[in-house]
Amino acid sequence: MAIEHHDDHGHGLAHVAAPRVLLATGGTLLLLTLVTVVSSKIDFGGSSINLAIAMVIAVTKATLVVLFFMHLRYDRLFHSVVFVSAILAACLFVGFTLMDTGQYQHTNIWNPSAPPMAPIGPRPVNG
Repeated sequence: MAIEHHDDHGHGLAHVAAPRVLLATGGTLLLLTLVTVVSSKIDFGGSSINLAIAMVIAVTKATLVVLFFMHLRYDRLFHSVVFVSAILAACLFVGFTLMDTGQYQHTNIWNPSAPPMAPIGPRPVNG
């Protein structure tokens, strides 16, 4: 009497995406890269708007890579929840960082030839 062992633990063969899907995703990524380059040359009226547009494009590109090239679209719902949670956490951290930038912007030396007076000590010298 032989005992059969099945040690694949339900992993099976990975999902194979169709070449059409991969080519369409790659083409979309190339198009979004072109949109990123063009949008970096245009001033939309403020650095926060420019940053928001760049972040939306970057998140869209990352989502396409994760969904189709890393096969998250064909995976379990739990993995999608983990991915979305990570994106939301990153947005939260970036949002908190951007909320804090207004408090120290006046201390940056924007004109190196005429820096602001130092609160204590000698005036900075360019070197």
